[in-house]
Amino acid sequence: MIEKVLIANRGEIALRILRACKELGIQTVAVHSRVDRDLMHVRMADESVCIGPDSPTDSYLNIPAIIAAAEVTDSVAIHPGYGFLAENADFAEQVEKSGFAFIGPSHDVIRLMGNKVSAIQAMTKAGVPTVPGSDGPVTNNTDRTLAIAHKIGYPIMIKAASGGGGRGMKAVYTEAHLLNSIQLTQSEAKAAFGDDTVYLEKFLDRPRHVEVQVLADGQGNAIHLGDRDCSLQRRHQKVIEEAPAPNINQEAREAVLKACTKACIDIGYKGAGTFEFLYQDEQFYFIEMNTRIQVEHPVSEMISGVDIVKEQLRIASGLPLSVSQEDITFSGHAIECRINAEDPGTFIPSPGKVKHFHAPGGYGVRVDSHLFSGYNVPPFYDSLIGKLITHGENRESALNRMSVALNELVVDGIKTNVPLHQRLVKDAGFRQGDFTIHYLEQLIKK
Repeated sequence: MIEKVLIANRGEIALRILRACKELGIQTVAVHSRVDRDLMHVRMADESVCIGPDSPTDSYLNIPAIIAAAEVTDSVAIHPGYGFLAENADFAEQVEKSGFAFIGPSHDVIRLMGNKVSAIQAMTKAGVPTVPGSDGPVTNNTDRTLAIAHKIGYPIMIKAASGGGGRGMKAVYTEAHLLNSIQLTQSEAKAAFGDDTVYLEKFLDRPRHVEVQVLADGQGNAIHLGDRDCSLQRRHQKVIEEAPAPNINQEAREAVLKACTKACIDIGYKGAGTFEFLYQDEQFYFIEMNTRIQVEHPVSEMISGVDIVKEQLRIASGLPLSVSQEDITFSGHAIECRINAEDPGTFIPSPGKVKHFHAPGGYGVRVDSHLFSGYNVPPFYDSLIGKLITHGENRESALNRMSVALNELVVDGIKTNVPLHQRLVKDAGFRQGDFTIHYLEQLIKK
């Protein structure tokens, strides 16, 4: 087993990683910005290193500072968590070249799956269902572009190959607007991602967002931990996630789960990963792969009984997966609410001092949060301050348990989106499982 891990992240995911390391007897190093010196995981780590000022650009995105911290603390591996540098192929490559283990897939695989065009081509080859599209980047050949669009059929989505988080996308409903929209998207992509490559996809008008959690050890073994639904989104940012995804065609589900594990072996994947799909008319359509652990990983853990972070640490140590697909028995239903420090009506971030924090408890309740009474939520980072997860024998019991837990949760001193979650878990359409990725924003407008 790896002897010492540097945690290159902050907040709840850093604390989650630290706990897994401690359970396995692994020493931990916390890196932090100046403002984060009092974070819970920094206090609990065996060693800590300040890597820069408050700005993430000068700290959590500062590759030389992170690698230097690993060197001076004699760390063996670096865990990137999610966000920041987690899917940065250049960072993974520099970690590897500096002699450390990167807890995640190789930089080559990150680069392959980080580009939407090459990812779709790799998945098509592996037999994973994809959205009808241009099968490669848009070129300067106008006639070719128009012909491809005609074959796909309108409406069409223009997507940046290096995009993410809902950025670099534009829907086009008629041929008259196609070419101009492509130019605009290329300009936006160049400014945002440094890459103006775009491609075309069929625009699905009422899809759900369903994803598959996988683990692969790079030794020919790959498993899935089922699927989860992440359709409740605002501005392409997930708000509530659940596992398994409700109301899914079982035949289509089994086929896509099998295809995802096969694809992991085909591309030489190593570590935890997530295949993201749009699901409409009982069909799955691959859109991208996240080559890291995700915010919503707890719901998959709750229904499968597999500790994903521990498996990441085992895999990075050169060990095979501790479980096979046959060992996993899926049980019940899990719901996760992302708790953000923001105004529940305007969604404006609400940093400040947490005067009092009380976490809910009871059977089937899990809280992943770095909050404590007296903690100051800084204004420099993402507004996520915790995740509330409930597990029940079925979806209804998990939702009922979530409703009780939300009422029990106390975060005094700052505004949070808890009131929004309280309304959502009681919403009739959501409880019936009758929703798409547009459902939440439509509900907010009403």
